Amino acid sequence: MSDESPLIQSLRGAVEAAPEDVPLRLHLAQLLLDAGRAGEAIVEAAAALQRDPNNVQARAMMTRAVGPPPPGPAAAPSPSSGQAPHAPEPGFDWHRAEDEVAGIVEPRFVTGPPDESGAAGTPEVPLAAGGDDDPGATSPWDVESAGGLRLADVGGMREVKERLEAAFLAPLRNPELRKLYGKSLRGGLLLYGPPGCGKTFLARAVAGELGAGFLNVALSDVLDMWVGASERNLSSIFKTARRNAPCVVFLDELDALGGKRSRIQHGGMRNTVNQLLTELDGVGSDNEGVFVLAATNHPWDVDSALRRPGRLDRTLLVLPPDDEARRAVLHYHLRERPVAGVDLERLARRTEGFSGADLAHLCETASEYALMDSVRSGEPRMIGMADLTRAAKELRPSTDAWFATARNVALYANEGGTYDDLLAYLKKRKLL
Repeated sequence: MSDESPLIQSLRGAVEAAPEDVPLRLHLAQLLLDAGRAGEAIVEAAAALQRDPNNVQARAMMTRAVGPPPPGPAAAPSPSSGQAPHAPEPGFDWHRAEDEVAGIVEPRFVTGPPDESGAAGTPEVPLAAGGDDDPGATSPWDVESAGGLRLADVGGMREVKERLEAAFLAPLRNPELRKLYGKSLRGGLLLYGPPGCGKTFLARAVAGELGAGFLNVALSDVLDMWVGASERNLSSIFKTARRNAPCVVFLDELDALGGKRSRIQHGGMRNTVNQLLTELDGVGSDNEGVFVLAATNHPWDVDSALRRPGRLDRTLLVLPPDDEARRAVLHYHLRERPVAGVDLERLARRTEGFSGADLAHLCETASEYALMDSVRSGEPRMIGMADLTRAAKELRPSTDAWFATARNVALYANEGGTYDDLLAYLKKRKLL
């Protein structure tokens, strides 16, 4: 446009060159709004919301742009004009603006259907399916099958398997002994260790051994921006598990979901931790047949109340794969690649301390070396031991940073011997 300022013209060009740059687009919208061009500002704010629906600045910009124009000095109406004192002057097309943002910006107020008198109903608040207020609705949480996965499918990790056997599997397989010794079929186990070492895979294997359903609960499944919604989500998850018992509930990233309440500033998060404690206790419900497995990379950040007897009272360290497990992981990631002359036993010895994710990355890196050589030479070649050895030299275990932090906790905050198994491993690896 000819009357457009050079700054707005420059920003338009920048936005066209980088359409995904939300802050740049919002800056253009602000300038348009300041220039009194609300219609164009709405288009830019809507495009920003389409790319980042939760952007607070974009929502505020949209609210300002679609709101009524600020009142100006009212001119005294002429008695002879016949015009109403506050008649709107022709200007912005509000109906067109609504059509442009439909489906991008949700309406601020949603009212229920009109009652018999024709008046609009009261605002409706959606209820979480499966809750007490909606008993007939289906649950939004999918209880999966373990798909035939067993602990035997997990390579190595003999000590971890023995602890899992004692904690969950033996009581279920021996019901008479369970009754004799009064062993309950409820309980919780906290898996902790460096990232990428197979905690989720182990939880699925436990579900397969039990012949139980598997309910994988991520942080995003629980936390909600609305007050009380997070607690309601947790309640709905555990109700689903009880209806589908036997069921393994796997809580990932427990340090974020059940962090120490003394460090939490937001009251809503404290209420979420309290609700989790209530569900683990099974207050007003029976948790028999509901097995709770939780995983965290930072057990020292988990609220101590979650780890008291009767809740997540058993803790299991999941370490980087041992020699046998590393061979199994390497074999798995190389099984469909063109390899020749690979000595898995020697490679497994060279990758001590690597997590399962590190080993997958090693195989990927070795494949890239062979691929680039094939591109340069024009002839495809096999992935050899030299490629894998080179990748092992260049990559560092991602677990090193975790052990650097865990070492201090194990040395100076080992209350009640919680981290004795971690100390033993650090001594064995000479990391102390």
